[in-house]
Amino acid sequence: MASQTFIAISELHPNFSHPKVAGIVIGKTDVRSFPDRKNIGEDRFTFSFTIKDSPDFFINVTSWGNDGYINGLSGSFSTGDCVIVENPLVTNKDPEKGDKFCPTTPSLYRLLVTEAHSQVSLCADMDTIDRLLPLIHLPVKDCADFYSLADIVANGQSLDGTMINILAAVKSIGALKSFTTSDSRKGQRMEVKLFDDSVSSFPLVCWDREAIQLVQTLIPKETVLFIADAKISFDSFRNGMTASVNSKTIITVNPDTREASLLFSYAKEASESGALDQDEKPEDMPLDAITDVYTVSQVKQKVQQNPEVFFGITYSFISKLDLDSSVSKVIKTRCSRCKFQVTEDKQSCTNLLCPGRDQALASSTGFDLLVDITDHTGTLHSCSLKSPVAEQTLGCSTEEFTSLTDDERTAMKWKFLLERCKIHVKILPSTKMKTGVRGLILACSVADPGEVKQHMSALLQRL
Repeated sequence: MASQTFIAISELHPNFSHPKVAGIVIGKTDVRSFPDRKNIGEDRFTFSFTIKDSPDFFINVTSWGNDGYINGLSGSFSTGDCVIVENPLVTNKDPEKGDKFCPTTPSLYRLLVTEAHSQVSLCADMDTIDRLLPLIHLPVKDCADFYSLADIVANGQSLDGTMINILAAVKSIGALKSFTTSDSRKGQRMEVKLFDDSVSSFPLVCWDREAIQLVQTLIPKETVLFIADAKISFDSFRNGMTASVNSKTIITVNPDTREASLLFSYAKEASESGALDQDEKPEDMPLDAITDVYTVSQVKQKVQQNPEVFFGITYSFISKLDLDSSVSKVIKTRCSRCKFQVTEDKQSCTNLLCPGRDQALASSTGFDLLVDITDHTGTLHSCSLKSPVAEQTLGCSTEEFTSLTDDERTAMKWKFLLERCKIHVKILPSTKMKTGVRGLILACSVADPGEVKQHMSALLQRL
């Protein structure tokens, strides 16, 4: 059979003549260019990928050449494809040079592919493919050698600049953001929010197109990742730790390990219980950066056409604001770890899925309201208005609110029901809402009449 002609990665040696290796691609870098020292004014192009042919063995492959060859070769396969590498040069690894920036492998060697002597093609032999495909779900590091997200947070800046392994589930995938550097190079960035049973949200940043293409295929809340050699950094802007994918990183999707299976079960239960929806934070985008104005019907239409998170402004009335109901329906106490509603007299969280259920209760109390937003085109039901935005909107703290009389709460309510408001809102597609839309209010204030007239005229012109 054809599969018998392949040389195992574990048996490779520089003395082999015309080696032929089959493996599944478990990692791949972007194409990069460097000035050609031999031909002044020209560039050489390169990219690397990592292939695996058994549970314990994998090797890095590097290719050099001109623009057309390298970009053509890179575009001919992706992570997860089974490939055949014919007649590569088997060379010793050099940990002080190129291999310093490649994934750590158990092999003593690396493979060099050139246009003149080598060939890389997709594997067509089904027996070989069937043998290789399961390897994509085996982590390249010890499956028990990883940090929980709580470990990363607890260690804080002592981990700054280090490479560690992470096991976590995908909570959400952000939008692709493009930028141009000061030297006119174009770049891109995508942020993935991770979670596990200890931390509800942790950022993973991807810069390479290859990494971005991989994470774009993932299903949030249904995918677990083993991330080998993620770089940990302290982000002064967030005042917290972040992880990023780099050229040494290998991401294993839905690892075939006991630890990943347990996390997958937790992620599924947390998603179905709604625990992951409780900690949406409004500070995803600065208010002054939110400029798009929508009517309610335009919000609903945009979600139907493109079910992704977006931000906008609506000039609307708050048509439902139950400030005069019982205080317990306006002000709620939630567990600081899992965001489930609790009562302050409890010693610990009553949520069976809470990662701190066996610990003393840590909780926070604040406004927690569901309001309706209405304009001439329709109503957005059950939008979330929470602290601290609620304090800014209502003009009082929770302590001050509890001291108000029933008449004073009713008067506060009608102040908003009778006035058109300028509302900054974050829109999240939701399968739990009948309308398919969930709104999170980021800011709300009584609108200036002149501003309302100007924007409503602009909206009418767009219709």
